[in-house]
Order: sequence, then structure tokens, then C-alpha cells
Amino acid sequence: GLAIEGLEKEWREFPVLHIDFNAKNYQDTDSLYNIIKRYLEKYESVYGNEKQNESIEERFVYIIEAAHKQTGLPVVILIDEYDKPLLATIDDEELQQQYRNILKAFYGVLKTMDNHIRFALLTGVSKFSHVSIFSDLNNLQDISMLDDYADICGITEQELRDNFQEDIEEMARRNDTSPEEMAAKLQEMYDGYHFSKNSPGIYNPFSLLNAFSAKELGSYWFATGTPT
Repeated sequence: GLAIEGLEKEWREFPVLHIDFNAKNYQDTDSLYNIIKRYLEKYESVYGNEKQNESIEERFVYIIEAAHKQTGLPVVILIDEYDKPLLATIDDEELQQQYRNILKAFYGVLKTMDNHIRFALLTGVSKFSHVSIFSDLNNLQDISMLDDYADICGITEQELRDNFQEDIEEMARRNDTSPEEMAAKLQEMYDGYHFSKNSPGIYNPFSLLNAFSAKELGSYWFATGTPT
């Protein structure tokens, strides 16, 4: 029922390696090693563990190569919160440097194994320069602020009108106002993101969906953080 159903003509199941750095309390060097090892062990159980006693980057290389060879299809690599270990240790200069060295070698594998990789996507909340953890991975394309991708991380005005009109009308009834006035208030509260010079206004999806659920305006995203 989504647009991609009609746009994609050939559905093939590629081998996917998904690594999420978010769910960890980074307190020492072992913390980072352990979360990487956990994911490596998961994929080694599928594609082979002949390199399990080698360094993490060598194990990563082997898994990518083995996945490609065994499936006959290049690998898709998804890395969530690539910057979480560095953000968590921003006040510990020594540990920060250790993490940089570990991640630099680990992420560098993506360039070394380029001919085995179909697609790689790294997401995070901060932009670290190529001279820190990505100096060995200089074939990345940073899409964060490009026009073509400016509306992928939120809800546009058009998407709001096309998909949430009933919610706007219901919220208007609950607040004794017109749908037009309620839409204007929603825009004022939540249409605050622009990811490129020509970006459409992007609504915060977390706040917008919580507003529709509660049937009232509120600072929902602000409340998830640390207001102080």
C-alpha cells in the first residue's frame, strides 16, 4: 500500500548486517568492544566463525565477504547511532581517543570491502569530521543537508494534509476551533525543521503524533529531553 510497492520492480532479499550502538552504557574500552563483538558473534553464527579469534575489524571483513559469497548477493550494512560511543564519552578525552581508534578501524572496513557491499547507511545525531573516525572511509556521501533527502526524516505539510486530515478535524472539535485554525496552530508548534536551503517545512513526527493522540497541543519532544 506504499509508494515503494509500485516503484520497486524486482524484490530481492539481500544479506543485511544491522548494528545499533544505542543500547549501551559506554564506561570503558571493553564497553565498545563488547557491543561490537555481540553483533559479530550474531552474524558469525550465520556465516561462519573461522576468524573469531582475530581483531574485530578482521572479523567484520570476513563476515561481509562470507555473506556475499554464500548468498551470491552483495551485503547491505545498516549502522544506527554510529556516534553514540563518542557522544557518551565527550568529557573523557582518554577514552574518547581510544574509541576513535577502535571505530576508525572498524568503519574503515566499509571502504576496504566496497566491492562486497550493495549499500551502507550510517545514522547518528552528530556530524564528525572525516579527520576523526572517517579518515579511512572517505567514500561516504553525507546526505544530511541535501535537497533530495530533506523530507525523509519527518512529515511535510502535504503529507499532513493527505494523511492526517481526520485527526486535524477531530482535534479541532475537541478544542472548539475550526480545522483551518487547528492546522495553523499545529504548523506554528511543530513545523520547525529545515534540512537544506530549499527544504520544505518538516513537522516533528513525535510531537505531531502525540498531539493527535492526546487531542491537545503540548511540548512533547522538549519533555523527552532534559529541560535544564
